[in-house]
Amino acid sequence: MVRNYVKNLPKTLSNIEDAKQLIKASGSVGANYIEAEEALSRKDFVMRIRISRKEAKESVYWLELTEPKEEEMMEKQNLINEATELTKIFGSIVEKSK
Repeated sequence: MVRNYVKNLPKTLSNIEDAKQLIKASGSVGANYIEAEEALSRKDFVMRIRISRKEAKESVYWLELTEPKEEEMMEKQNLINEATELTKIFGSIVEKSK
């Protein structure tokens, strides 16, 4: 969903740079979650989940900086909501592991 959102952003200098960071952060959320599922230990699992949480929070930051067309504002808000929910989910997993 993030990649489709980025494709529709106006091609301004700030959007281009922010979109690069957004794609990296949002992709890292999923990549680290996959790594967590294959963790070698509980400590490794928790570390990967923490990284996923950090990258989800970073994704929110980059999303907030993007400047979409008016008709894309709802998609931006939906993506922010989704990343925020992932942050909460990952946070609760980390808390349960303590």
